[in-house]
Amino acid sequence: MANSRLRGLTWWRKWAKKEWAITAVGFSLIVFLFTLISDSWSRRDDSNLNNPFDHTHDLVDLTLVRNAKNTGAFCLDGSLPGYHFQKGFGSGSNNWLLHVEGGGWCNTVSSCSSRKFTRLGSSKYMESQVPFSGILSRDPSQNPDFFNWNKVKIRYCDGASFASHPESEPKNEEKLFFRGQLIWEALMDELLSIGLSNAKQALLSGCSAGGLATLIHCDNFRELLPKDTTVKCLADAGFFLDEKDILGNRTMRSFYNDVVHLQGVAKSLHKDCVARMEPSKCLFPQEIIKNIKTPVFLVNPAYDIWQIQNILIPDASDPHGDWRNCRLNIHDCNPSQIGILHGFRNSLLRALGEFQKIKEGGMFINSCFVHCQTWMAETWHSAKSPRINRTIAESVGDWFFGQKAVKQIDCPYPCNPTCYHLDFTRG
Repeated sequence: MANSRLRGLTWWRKWAKKEWAITAVGFSLIVFLFTLISDSWSRRDDSNLNNPFDHTHDLVDLTLVRNAKNTGAFCLDGSLPGYHFQKGFGSGSNNWLLHVEGGGWCNTVSSCSSRKFTRLGSSKYMESQVPFSGILSRDPSQNPDFFNWNKVKIRYCDGASFASHPESEPKNEEKLFFRGQLIWEALMDELLSIGLSNAKQALLSGCSAGGLATLIHCDNFRELLPKDTTVKCLADAGFFLDEKDILGNRTMRSFYNDVVHLQGVAKSLHKDCVARMEPSKCLFPQEIIKNIKTPVFLVNPAYDIWQIQNILIPDASDPHGDWRNCRLNIHDCNPSQIGILHGFRNSLLRALGEFQKIKEGGMFINSCFVHCQTWMAETWHSAKSPRINRTIAESVGDWFFGQKAVKQIDCPYPCNPTCYHLDFTRG
């Protein structure tokens, strides 16, 4: 199933080829494009202009972090980082939901230098207003459990999931600021000062690279808040696998190794993990979740389109184009290719094996050919949303409020008729 908003992503492919050459490895740009169009992708029709909750009338202003300059918390280009804040109301006045924007990573000086001329490396290019939808919506029909909470969209402009460090900034080259960790700290200081410190309940969430940032900073977020505050974390499409591609190469591990060493990410990773293994391995969620003490919920498609196109079947692994159609539309995969995709799903489930045993943990692993699913009404909570008995929003709500244990794992593709499957073959 796919609607016009999802099919509208087809232009991404054409732009991606040009951008692929800009980055050293290139897969960060695919996530870049997911976030670059996130707002237009999530816009609804203006057919119900009298609906006070319609998010086309719910634009939220960009705020630059006030104390960032004093602490040296800069985007890649030296501009100030930002966020969008919508105040809660009613019973949600003392509850907070933070959502970290996604947008890949940069692994070379060249790719980071290119990134700083986009909204993923500079607040100069960020929209002054963005609509809040899905998990950020204030429409109770779209977001039944969190609609009236204080909500924050955290803009992503460092290139390393808020885990880069200035000690690794290049010398005698084009100026780049690796300040992700400092941005995180400055953001938290500011949000605490405007009411987060009084939160009764708080949920840190994020999409893609923002989901990875959520896992990296989850326990720190817990530590910043009062002990009697209920604090949990939600990572959407952030469980990136350390898997070989179809040629047997560790493409993703090599890429993460470059990111970690270029931007000094190891200092933000768990010390026990870094002491035991190569730091780049500690950037994979399978290792991160072993050390997280705060309750975590994982939303992930078993056939994550970004991971299939960049971890399992990166361009370099398919020189003859045998996988071209399958990579763009899962319905065009032949039986042999479907078998390999099922194997990738099995790898995800194996990686989640220990996490499934954690009582406080939750998961929603559906069989859709998609990426992030929480920030869009169509996939978060609507009449046509993907379901495993319940929608993603309902499952997250059940888990957060302790109504029931939620360990939802879908059957293999193509068993779930409620799935949205992205189709990049349509113009």
